Parts: sequence; C-alpha cells; structure tokens
Amino acid sequence: MKLGAFSVSLSVKDIHVSKSFYEDLGFEVMGGDISHNWLIMKNESCIIGLFQGMFEKNILTFNPGWDQNAENLESYTDVRALQQNLKAKGMTMLSEADESGEGPGSFMIEDPDGNTILVDQHR
Repeated sequence: MKLGAFSVSLSVKDIHVSKSFYEDLGFEVMGGDISHNWLIMKNESCIIGLFQGMFEKNILTFNPGWDQNAENLESYTDVRALQQNLKAKGMTMLSEADESGEGPGSFMIEDPDGNTILVDQHR
C-alpha cells in the first residue's frame, strides 16, 4: 500500500506566530497562501502544514501520487483503491472519495486514539 508523501497538518491559533516559530526551527515555506491562513513548510524531508481556523484537531496527512517534494510519482496507489482496501478490512470512513471518479480525491479515517488521518490525492 503506497500512501505517498507524509505531512502533519497543524491547527494553529496565529499563523504568523507559528510561521515564525517553525522558521526558527529551520522550516521554509514551500507552498500555501498566508493571506488565506494556510502554509506548507519543509525542513529536509519533514513537511508540516499550518492551518488557521480550518479544522479543530491536528491531522496526519498522506498524499498518494506525490513524493516529499510534491513531485509526481510514476507509480502510486490511487486513493480509491486505498479506500476500498481499508473498507474491506472493516475500517470506518469519516469521509469518502467518490469511487466512480478518477483523479483528485480524498477520504478521512480515525486511528484508535482519535487521531484524524487524511488521504488526499491531488492528481
């Protein structure tokens, strides 16, 4: 099962304060739009997303089809195939990708400790 790039999406109180904090830790902005209250930051292979006012809890995020540089992978497992595999194992979906579609799609699950996991395919 290829889940793709991994990042942690952080729900932050003040995106400007958080941006400065993570820059002090060596992270650099690699995407997003601070005027819309979200940024993607990277330090070597570590990726975090900063999101102000978009969701309540932090989220573990996987991006099928991308590597850690948000570059397209030649081979990857489509989000709908991942979803079908997990549903066949009895996992409950918080949200689901349209299994009749193709291209971008996402689903959400929750681990046994209540941590939200987003599988978000952009291509």
